[in-house]
Amino acid sequence: MHRRTFIGLLLLLVARTSLGAVKTLRVGLTPAFLHDQYALLAVWRDYLQQRLKRPVEFVQRDRYRETMDLLQQHKLDFAWICDYPYVAMGNEVKLLAVPVNQGKSIYRSYLIVPAKDTHTRSIEDLKGAVFAYADPLSNTGHLVPRFDIKQAGYDPGTFFRRTFFTWSHRKAIEAVASGLAQGAAVDSYVWESLAKVNPGLAAKTRVVKQSEAFGFPPFVANSSVSQADFDAMRAALLDMSKNPAGQALLAKLNLDGFIAGSPDLYKSVAHMAAAIGKP
Repeated sequence: MHRRTFIGLLLLLVARTSLGAVKTLRVGLTPAFLHDQYALLAVWRDYLQQRLKRPVEFVQRDRYRETMDLLQQHKLDFAWICDYPYVAMGNEVKLLAVPVNQGKSIYRSYLIVPAKDTHTRSIEDLKGAVFAYADPLSNTGHLVPRFDIKQAGYDPGTFFRRTFFTWSHRKAIEAVASGLAQGAAVDSYVWESLAKVNPGLAAKTRVVKQSEAFGFPPFVANSSVSQADFDAMRAALLDMSKNPAGQALLAKLNLDGFIAGSPDLYKSVAHMAAAIGKP
């Protein structure tokens, strides 16, 4: 074999071996985000891989608890989680980045009912109704409505005639739209995003009340992630709004971009969690 050809093959082998040895960054997602949008996840994965020069894998789970378990078992490097799990996990995770939606890093809980229900004005009007919760560890889909019920002087455990979990905000919206539930509390970001991509479905529900503003569900890093990986992933997210490819992806995510954020954004969630107790 020609010496130059041999050296070229050797360098190619070394490059492939090195690439294979690079640790894949695993990013967890709860069902609150990108439900069933696999094509969009593939585009986002490719975008991050190009900027991080690392393999990236998105890991979706059907329940918030499962994503939290993977973080606690150090099987995820990063995750986009709800603010309630972020508060509950404490020092096990570090705040990485906070999404910006409609110019602000906040979202709300929307109390919704079927569109044909023109009488309900508050959660108290739903006493004795069938109510859909998103997930036991959802702030907007479980913690907020139970906190509101308790603040009104009722027992959240007996207030409704029947409750059930849908395990995603979209499915909670679908439950109300179809009449399976007489009410639900859902993530405003999910409802607003759904109103854009499936306006017919959202139109079958009516927003009765908007809660106070909460810090937008954050991206977090496992506490064991190296500072170099932390800084690289944060930079990749924060820079998305600064280039055409990132801007196009953000538009599909219905986001303006990401900021570093502050744990102070989530103080009110911690206050409610302390008042209502564990789910």
